[in-house]
Amino acid sequence: MKASGWRGGTRDKSSAAGYGIRISHRDRDAHFDRNWTTVMVQLEGGPEVRANITPSFWRGCSELRSKHIGRWMLDLSLAPWPKGDPPKFELQPAGDATFKLRPRK
Repeated sequence: MKASGWRGGTRDKSSAAGYGIRISHRDRDAHFDRNWTTVMVQLEGGPEVRANITPSFWRGCSELRSKHIGRWMLDLSLAPWPKGDPPKFELQPAGDATFKLRPRK
């Protein structure tokens, strides 16, 4: 499934906090279970990290937020990005509550 970079309201764009990925509501509904409170994300070339699923994930803010995802994006020079042009990613299911994330080429 396709995903894009997400950045929260933090003013410090060089900090890993406040970054994550945004997933379409259609993909969220098709690939995520409402009973999950966390998922594991295997970052291509990086670690496997835990991302919390908050109640807002199901209300309309379908982002997986993690300072570890942010650090990975910064390390790959994918963040920060120009306004309106977030990086694009592929998010692939890899087992129960586990996904693989890689930049789209």
